[in-house]
This record gives sequence, C-alpha cells and structure tokens, in this order.
Amino acid sequence: MDYRFAAADMDGTLLNDENEITPYTVEIIRRAVSQGLIFSICTGRPIQGVERYQEQLGIQGPVITYNGAMILDSADGRVLYKQELESDDARLILEAGMNYDTTMCIWSDNKLYGNKLNDRIQEYSQATKVTPLLMPSTGQLLAQGITKILWYDDTLKIQQIEKELQNTAHFHNVTFCTSKPFYLEFFNSQVSKAAAIDRIGELYGFTHDQTIAIGDGFNDLSMIQHAALGAAMANAPEGVKECADYITTRTNNEDGVAEVLEKFIL
Repeated sequence: MDYRFAAADMDGTLLNDENEITPYTVEIIRRAVSQGLIFSICTGRPIQGVERYQEQLGIQGPVITYNGAMILDSADGRVLYKQELESDDARLILEAGMNYDTTMCIWSDNKLYGNKLNDRIQEYSQATKVTPLLMPSTGQLLAQGITKILWYDDTLKIQQIEKELQNTAHFHNVTFCTSKPFYLEFFNSQVSKAAAIDRIGELYGFTHDQTIAIGDGFNDLSMIQHAALGAAMANAPEGVKECADYITTRTNNEDGVAEVLEKFIL
C-alpha cells in the first residue's frame, strides 16, 4: 500500500512518559518525510503545546490541534480549518461544570481560561505552555467563541460524570470523551481526529486509502477506525486495541510510532 499521510497522537503515543520524542523516533519520522510522507502531530493540545515538538522534528506540514477543532500549517501558523462549539452548547457545558464543581479548562481564541486557578489547572497549563487566565463572564467567552472545554477531576468522579451525562445531557451538537482518565473533553460533534484527516486530504491531495493513524486513547478511536491503517500502541487499553488494524509490539517509551513507520513506510 502506498501510504502518503500519517497522523500520530502525542501523549502516550509520540511522546514517552517524560513528555519527549526520542531521537530515534525523530530520525525515523524525518526519513519517512524525506521519502514523501506527510506526517502530522494530532492532539487535543493547542498549538502552543505542540510548537517545540514540531521544531524538534524539523518538518513542515499540517498540525491537528484541539482533537481536530483546529488545523494549522506549521510553516507559517496559518489556520487551515477551525470549528468551535455552538454557543448554546458551550453555555450548557459551562453551567454543568459549575454544578459539578469541577475544574474547567476553557480554550477560547487560543487562550486558556479556568473557572478556578487551582493546582489542577496550573498542572494542565504546564503541558500546554499557556498561562491560565481566570474566566471572564460567560457572555464574553461565548462572544469570543469556544474551541474546546476540558474538565479535570478525580478519575472516579470523571467516570461518574461521564456516565451521568450520557444518560441526561441535552447538548445539541457536542461530542465528549476522556482523553486521560481524569480529563473529560467537550467539542463540536463535527470535530474529530478522523474528520481532520479527511480535511487535510482535501487540502494536500491524498485519499483515504493512503492514510495511517497511530494512537493510544479513546479520543484516538475515530481516526484509528477511520484510517486505511489504524495502529494502536502496545500501551493502549484493550478497548482501543480491539478497534485497530495493527498493534505495535513497542510502547510509547520504546519508539512505537517509529515501529509503524519502519514497517509500513520505510
């Protein structure tokens, strides 16, 4: 198969547990790109949380951020596509978060806002490299447009909230899922990592049959199931592995992404 595009999730996939891309994986990605592959980081993070890794890879091309809600060109920072939450839905998510008294990390205009500036949002901000701001009025946030909302809480509480929302939520056009056991993310239903790959295909001229997606989490399922070759990391949970075409023998700490590219590209 002539694969022309590969997307890789960051946390638990491209990055090891020290939040780094190993030199070996960098080398393999560069070799694959030199042979014509379009390689895209695909993450729930904003662009600020991706920039240093993109610089480390030393390649240019599309970057999928906010789980597909925004696609940027790494060469010049141009926004190629964006899809925000609908205003009514964003209001309902914010109100529900207040009722659950959970920590909300709110992305609006590429800025990070929090309903409380506690240890959780400070820890979350370290990964994204964006200083959190105390959220202004709901009206101001809605006027700016909200790209994504993330709730950060105890794992058991997040599990309980997710279960309750699946039965009671009255959102109009919202997808929500966990990206880590303690993160519950909300974004527009038109947004997914799979849809982002299709959008890039339209812009860069490759077909669905030429795509690879590599991930480890349930927020990667859409692209793993959608791509011509969906690869799950050895460290992925069983529910993700069951949906994959290929499961790596190496974890994110052992160059699992490099394994996929070596096997199917190089």
